[in-house]
Amino acid sequence: MSTENEGNAVPPAPSAPPVPVASPTASPQGPAPEGGAPTAPLPPVPQGRPGAPEQGTAPAGQAQQPHAGGPQPSVPAPGGAQPYGPAPQAHQHQPYGTPAPDGSWPPPPPATPAYADGGSGGAHAGWGSSYQQPAPEARGGRGGLIAAVLVAALVAGGLGGGLGYTLAKDNDGSGSTTVSSDSSASQVKRAPGTIANVASRALPSTVTIEAESNSGEGGTGTGFVFDTQGHIVTNNHVVADAVDGGRLTATFPNGKKYNAEIVGHAQGYDVAVIKLKNAPSDLKPLALGNSDQVAVGDETIAIGAPFGLSNTVTTGIISAKNRPVASSDGSSTSKASYMSALQTDASINPGNSGGPLLNASGAVIGINSAIQSTGSGGFGSGQSGSIGLGFAIPINQAKYVAQQLIKTGKPVYAKIGASVSLEDSTDGAKITDTGAAGAAAVESGGPADKAGLKPGDVITKLDDMVVDSGPTLIGDIWTHQPGDKVEITYKRGGQEHTVDLTLGSRIGDN
Repeated sequence: MSTENEGNAVPPAPSAPPVPVASPTASPQGPAPEGGAPTAPLPPVPQGRPGAPEQGTAPAGQAQQPHAGGPQPSVPAPGGAQPYGPAPQAHQHQPYGTPAPDGSWPPPPPATPAYADGGSGGAHAGWGSSYQQPAPEARGGRGGLIAAVLVAALVAGGLGGGLGYTLAKDNDGSGSTTVSSDSSASQVKRAPGTIANVASRALPSTVTIEAESNSGEGGTGTGFVFDTQGHIVTNNHVVADAVDGGRLTATFPNGKKYNAEIVGHAQGYDVAVIKLKNAPSDLKPLALGNSDQVAVGDETIAIGAPFGLSNTVTTGIISAKNRPVASSDGSSTSKASYMSALQTDASINPGNSGGPLLNASGAVIGINSAIQSTGSGGFGSGQSGSIGLGFAIPINQAKYVAQQLIKTGKPVYAKIGASVSLEDSTDGAKITDTGAAGAAAVESGGPADKAGLKPGDVITKLDDMVVDSGPTLIGDIWTHQPGDKVEITYKRGGQEHTVDLTLGSRIGDN
């Protein structure tokens, strides 16, 4: 997935239409009233007022890829669903299965959703708000327009206030039955289960993350409190710029900002854990739900910092489950992330990456990570906004990854030990003839080898999940843990076969 932003120039405000001036009405000539002076006719009213203002006008081609669940080639992402994060450029969604041109890990996502927070900084496309000093606006431009509007509003407010006071004074004691509430907004209680109640409980445990590299590049994303020790869970692409000695901060809704350090990050899962320095003692971790029990149609609540607007709450539903998603920020150095995602129509935009996706009771069911993109939008920075197709990493998977990162600092991936093609396909995941860098397509002594799988076999199911491509298979494998037993359905020579397989493991992203 990925993330991004955009913008258009503001057109000048149209001229205000002239205010009509009442003209005196000419009285007809006639006799003076009895006992009075005769009435003189008024001069004719001119048709136009002199000086009155005018009204304003308004990569396919590679037949093989590295081991599913194992290292993948690094290539420029073709675009598509993009991670929401700090990178400033958007990319269009491409069909899943576009192969990578070389054998390094990870393979390029055939379909690459945009990160929800902007991804890594610099020229990388990502979902989120770019981290940079705002440029001063020229006088007389948009700022001037806003100022003029404010002045007009203040004048109108003053006139309205004076008139309202006069009317109220004149009507004092007239027997009005209007009743005013004595309760202030802070005293109004929202019932448990309402969106307002869930948001009020969850917001204090979310943070806006700013990551900056040594060269000053970076972006903004979101994270949430994972435990009382100060660990914050977010997306890998949110903190990528600060991995090699950069600067990392986390700001709570109450304005308190803390420096932070990266505990561990997993490129393939797109999950990272950071830890607050001098963490407060009153941290309240968000409750974690069970993403396996989520149903299509369940209500969702997303919290994040879209386009840098911290502490934003949006709502929607789960619109699909187990959506195979391969995402990247589209840069030449980017490594793809794979997930079997929760799909939601809650509004997710650049800066939402790493933020929690909550259920109706306020439990975290996913980590907002990417969106489907139709291309660059119209806000100026080349990033696209929400079109109602957002993707979140299921929390059951994210929890396992986060715990591994806290424990060892490195991710652990499940694998079958076979290279599969990432070409666009709907028939299944085909085991390639050769592996990455000329290695064997089926790892000798690995899980696939022990199960009898061979080059040319096409895997069509993993347990009950239908596999239509290589990226789908990788995403499904990574929802499991090493040591899990799965059932593989595959085709060989037109015949379908089923075999049990115990997943192996690989430590680290390299």
